[in-house]
Amino acid sequence: MGFFKRIWQSNHSKITDRQVRDDSKDPEQPSSGNLKDDVNYILNALHQTADLKVRALKKGKAALLYLESLSDQEKIQENIFVPLELGKYDDISEIPNAKVSENLEEVIITLLRGHAAYLEEGRKKVNLFNVTSSYNRSVDEPANEKVVRGSHDGFVENILININLVRKRIEHRDLKVKYFKVGKKTNTNVALLYMDGIVDPEIVQKVEGRIKDISADMIHSPGYIEEFIEDQTSSPFPQMLNTERPDRVVANLIEGRIAIMAEGSPTTLIAPSTFFMFYQSPDDYNMRWYTGTFVRIIRLMSFLIAVGLPAFYIAIVSFHFEVIPDELIMPVKSSINEIAYPPIMEALVMVVIIELIRESGIRLPQPIGQTIGIVGGLVIGDAVVRAGLVSNVMVIVVALTAIASFVVPSNELSTALRLLTFPLILLAATLGFVGIVFGLLFIAIHLAKLESFGVPYFAPLTPLRIRDLKDTFIRIPLFKMNQRPKDAHPMQPKAIDNSREWKKREQSGQTKQQPNK
Repeated sequence: MGFFKRIWQSNHSKITDRQVRDDSKDPEQPSSGNLKDDVNYILNALHQTADLKVRALKKGKAALLYLESLSDQEKIQENIFVPLELGKYDDISEIPNAKVSENLEEVIITLLRGHAAYLEEGRKKVNLFNVTSSYNRSVDEPANEKVVRGSHDGFVENILININLVRKRIEHRDLKVKYFKVGKKTNTNVALLYMDGIVDPEIVQKVEGRIKDISADMIHSPGYIEEFIEDQTSSPFPQMLNTERPDRVVANLIEGRIAIMAEGSPTTLIAPSTFFMFYQSPDDYNMRWYTGTFVRIIRLMSFLIAVGLPAFYIAIVSFHFEVIPDELIMPVKSSINEIAYPPIMEALVMVVIIELIRESGIRLPQPIGQTIGIVGGLVIGDAVVRAGLVSNVMVIVVALTAIASFVVPSNELSTALRLLTFPLILLAATLGFVGIVFGLLFIAIHLAKLESFGVPYFAPLTPLRIRDLKDTFIRIPLFKMNQRPKDAHPMQPKAIDNSREWKKREQSGQTKQQPNK
């Protein structure tokens, strides 16, 4: 009944498109000269975002406004306050190299670019100072999320730099930041980022409530937060996407999702998440759509290979030998006859060896880790076959399984797939193909039942939404993705409007010119 209920609810969704502000026009809001009214207007326009700082001056008769995530505190001190302290200028408004504006909307846009705004009681002109932050520390590409095309920068351990990287890509007033202090002893600074007007307010309240309910002495990374706020901790599948790429965070924010950052960690959590989000990579959208579709299909096929290939091989050689082609019966039989152990022992031994090589390669320094991975795999693989402990076919099967698990762009889902290999191996060794079918059915039912902050984890398959399949198994051209995915419950479903009108105009122009010829 729950399945049909979800389909019914998805087909009768009550989400309405909120009135959208037209950003193509340049709005104007003249300064009133009243300090309190002008400051309140800017605060409300930026949705009372927590990183907007208001510094009172002249005993409350003036104010300096700036976004701390985009501004450099040293520049504010050196370019604004030091000249005043040295007596070079009697007033901030006298400092040169400052832009002057009487339009509060222009002031807001300039604040979003990292400038500071000086407002004074009874004065309509607003002085704007360039105090944009510039960090000397290089922002390198994440080692576990490399791409061929696209940006090559990644988050670092400073939460203000991370918010800066996001704001540099979204110069819009609707980007809202909320700060939380989590951890009784550590007081870790946690930031919540979302697009006001696009994100579902109910999901925002749910995420905020779960973060506020965290009662622990130590919280110093998003991994801690994830275990406290995810729906089902007993599930092997991650219910929040973790990434270190700013472009990936920005794309999900525009779709109506929420980003969770923590001070001291470059990892950002994305919620709510679905199963197919873990198989999407920025490369898919930076290459031709048919190439992206081909790569996406390869990744999804790797799910079945990583989970079921060892179990499938064990079921064949233990129960269903008749499915092997006649040309391969003798080679497979001869390799198995020389092994004194059953196929399940071979599989378990090889899977454990692969995990040991993988872990040792990660923990050791990079040059040594690469050597261990290559030499260890070749030497051990050849040695166990020569010693008659494992058949050569089993080595091939386990190697293909390991490669398929590494294809997944998400490290957490890759780990989950390797864990699921063990129960399927046991079921295949016990019941053959019947055991594999039962195991895969159990996984499918679990995925259909799982939720991420009230959003179906296996959407858009359960509940079925045909329109949202355009970015799951395949990736259609970007200009045809005019609707945001419904799984995030966006308040503004429409994302693209009339993106290729030029083609119709060119075709109509050619049609009109033909009779003249």
